[in-house]
Amino acid sequence: MLLQMQNITKEFPGVKALESVSFDLHAGECHALVGENGAGKSTLMKILSGVYPHGSYRGEILIDGQIQRFYNVSDAELAGIAIIFQELSLIKELSVAENIFLGNFPSKFGLVDWRLMNEKTEELLEELHLDVSPQTLVGDLTIGKQQLVEIAKALSKNARILVLDEPTSALTEAETEHLFKILKKLKARGVGLIYISHKLDEVFSISDRITILRDGQTITTKKTGEFSKNEVISLMVGRALENIFTRAPSQPGREVLRVENLSLYDAFIPEKKVLENISFSLFEGEVLGVAGLMGAGRSELLMAIFGAWQGKKLGKIFINGKQVNIKSPIDAIQAGIGFVTEDRKRYGLILEKDILENSTLASLKNISGKFLTNRVRELATVEELMQSLRIKASSASTITANLSGGNQQKVVLGKWLLTQPKILLLDEPTRGIDIGSKQEIYSQIDRLAKQGIAILLVSSELPELLGLSDRILVLHEGRLSACLSKLEASAEKIMIAATGYGNTL
Repeated sequence: MLLQMQNITKEFPGVKALESVSFDLHAGECHALVGENGAGKSTLMKILSGVYPHGSYRGEILIDGQIQRFYNVSDAELAGIAIIFQELSLIKELSVAENIFLGNFPSKFGLVDWRLMNEKTEELLEELHLDVSPQTLVGDLTIGKQQLVEIAKALSKNARILVLDEPTSALTEAETEHLFKILKKLKARGVGLIYISHKLDEVFSISDRITILRDGQTITTKKTGEFSKNEVISLMVGRALENIFTRAPSQPGREVLRVENLSLYDAFIPEKKVLENISFSLFEGEVLGVAGLMGAGRSELLMAIFGAWQGKKLGKIFINGKQVNIKSPIDAIQAGIGFVTEDRKRYGLILEKDILENSTLASLKNISGKFLTNRVRELATVEELMQSLRIKASSASTITANLSGGNQQKVVLGKWLLTQPKILLLDEPTRGIDIGSKQEIYSQIDRLAKQGIAILLVSSELPELLGLSDRILVLHEGRLSACLSKLEASAEKIMIAATGYGNTL
């Protein structure tokens, strides 16, 4: 056995990310690791690669039967482990050769041996059938060729275990086919591949075995041929749906938001399309869920509506039947849109400021006036907000960084409620908070919908989407693959559409 990960348990404050997970890999094998977002795949691989050092988790890692202790990424690389993440780690301003040998330049008399480095690069590129010059700037290559440069970089370090995380997310069909040919050659050389992907067709095409993770636990491992695609999907989403808040069916009112043929392009890779021809309507008092796997374009959709997308944007947006041109978050706020972002600490809060200052960030002019701050009115408004949202803190002057994750999330939600939005965009509103705070957020969402606010809800938790949504849109690789009513939606139907295995449109 090339690799064994035995009884791996990893905990973060208040969250057990992995519980007694075991995973193994043979030389010359492609072992697929699949599961929903949040299942624990990335955490397990970060342990394997030394990102989470020995001592921060329980369990053992063995290579060729020998126990390994990785205290950093370099330790893992020396043991023959290389990971190619979905977001490539290349430096576009450097050449292909410089990227491949970065941190490990061949030298002669204390100087970089450029001739030797270029020769070694040519050998690696020839092995991967990549017809580019070692001196070519990485930024001038297509995404598919950059992916192969990442593999060349791993091979330059004599990697025996290669982890590929969503390796085809930005590749064309031809580039994917070429990548698979390379991977099969690496398998023939005895390299062990760990393949992480939500694309089940690829998983069944390239892998020898499949391990399914769910909620931080190993569900099963079998040979790929012993699975059906439907069985994999059922095992991925097979969580019990009890103890989840369920809204009663609502009667949506008039159309508040309409999106027509929305297409987005990557800000840094102009030829890469992130969303393609997305069209839908959102109605007064409706909770419209948005499902999809990582990289499907869910957060990007909300950012585009809110005017926060930095790349090229095509299509039309209508509010109350009137076409609007939202170029910035200020335009969105003025149009009656609020946005609770996925990363509350980075984009939603100023952690060193208190509750009062954070809560009034987006609505200070409305509360205090255009020229002078009315501290009395401001304080009274925030105290009333804290009471209605059940924010647990001694006073409005409590520093936000000292609050629990759930209370921080309530402050973010409260900030947007003070703008009196007609449309509320919620991106993973319960991520990283305890079950009690989740239930309170669910109650607030239900209350806001009953008040007539139109809500667009992105969540990776299928029970959450199923319990809260009146309808559910499903995105797959930037395209709309399904629109399900509350009555017809199920975890299995959502996952089938999200993986591209089925399309109901």
